[in-house]
Amino acid sequence: MRTFQWMNESKMTEENGLITIHAPAETDYFNYGLELNADGMPDESVINAPVYYTEITGDFVLRVKVSLPFEADYDACALLVIKDDRYWGKLCFEKTDFDTRAVVSVVTNVRSDDANGCNVDSDAVWLQIARDGHYFAFHYSLDGEKYDMVRLFWLETDQPLKVGLLAQSPIGKGGPRYFENLTIENKTVEDLRQGK
Repeated sequence: MRTFQWMNESKMTEENGLITIHAPAETDYFNYGLELNADGMPDESVINAPVYYTEITGDFVLRVKVSLPFEADYDACALLVIKDDRYWGKLCFEKTDFDTRAVVSVVTNVRSDDANGCNVDSDAVWLQIARDGHYFAFHYSLDGEKYDMVRLFWLETDQPLKVGLLAQSPIGKGGPRYFENLTIENKTVEDLRQGK
């Protein structure tokens, strides 16, 4: 049984495999800005979104089905893998500023990038993170069976890592974010690009 804890604690319920986390208004996890402050963080960073996380040592595969009301741009359910506030990655099911629902990824090496992936005409998707050493792969699935790669990236990491569920509403009024059938396995996948 894994122990979970909070960064930026919010309201949460858990019942019959469904975790509901409230995303407060104007919450995000994103590092941007030209200058670095005394802590080495970009001066425009926002890292106030609630994250319900566990610590994992070694290789793993995390999967969960996510859904949400798509109201404001950038409203999202996300998975977060984090070394610290300067080195992390997140995989989102998000309402984009192009008026689509999309699988979006962000990888942060001090400053965050932002990559819109596939548009998805669905109310829910499965998200997956797989780790093999310092390499991580983000995947999504429409049926929980066949997963497609969104991104493969390197993260210089220590042990253990924080991995968890993130609920965001960067410019919106917030609302519920749904995470169903969460599984975490300590294993090394045979093919990181395939995620299995």
